[in-house]
Amino acid sequence: MSSQEASPSSKVWFVTGASSGLGRALVEEVLRRGDRVVATARRPQVLAELAGSVEGRLHLIELDVTRPARVREAVAEALLRFGRIDVLVNNAGFSILGAVEETDDEALRATMELMFFAAITTSREVLPHMRARGSGTIVQVSSVAGISTAPGFGAYCAAKHALEGLSESLAQEVRPHGIRVLVVEPGSFRTSLFGSAFRHLPAMGAYGATVGKMRAWVTQMDGKQAGDPAKAAAALADVVARPSDELPFRLPLGGDAVEQIRAKLAFIATDVDRTEDIARATAFDVKS
Repeated sequence: MSSQEASPSSKVWFVTGASSGLGRALVEEVLRRGDRVVATARRPQVLAELAGSVEGRLHLIELDVTRPARVREAVAEALLRFGRIDVLVNNAGFSILGAVEETDDEALRATMELMFFAAITTSREVLPHMRARGSGTIVQVSSVAGISTAPGFGAYCAAKHALEGLSESLAQEVRPHGIRVLVVEPGSFRTSLFGSAFRHLPAMGAYGATVGKMRAWVTQMDGKQAGDPAKAAAALADVVARPSDELPFRLPLGGDAVEQIRAKLAFIATDVDRTEDIARATAFDVKS
């Protein structure tokens, strides 16, 4: 089989936020493996140069995932083009930095709309199709911020925490239907999330010692992140290819993600241990 042909066993991927970063790297990786891809983005034309070399295995759709009607149309178009969707990857997103007091309702709602509500809308849209086929994988691209937190990332962490909580329930609901859910938790990767895709909220002097330091760190790290998006894409594709009994629910990517998640779990365990007696003492007294 040539690199341009799709094998009979090739998967069909539906990827949101595919124009750059991890999304684009994933499109390139699965095409290299011989799979077919529906790549969606606000500006899908930036992927046009890939289409000519893969003989119809790449279908581009302009999509604003925060518009449910357009999501419905895009999924229908994907099914018409390739007949099925094997893997949905909810990847669209941006980074936002600001203290909670600096974050107005408009910014908070926009963050939740894109990185929580839109991902759930797309997931719900493919579920009837996957249930009917008795198979499918939903990949939620979360972040290490889906478990850990940092000053200035309250809005971003809120959206990713919400996505992970709902996805964990979703995984239990759809497992009997042959559908799998994978939550991906990247650390710092060399993408535009620290550059052009970063939204900085107006700074207040009161938070200079906390959020201010984080603003400086983000600026310094742009273009210097340790994570390689191409390697992340390959790792993600490898894990999706695993049999269902070997598929984890969470996939941290990057050594920093592993370290931060372990630190957060230890932090939670410490609080549980030191308050266990208080917690257990709240039960009704047993009458003799």
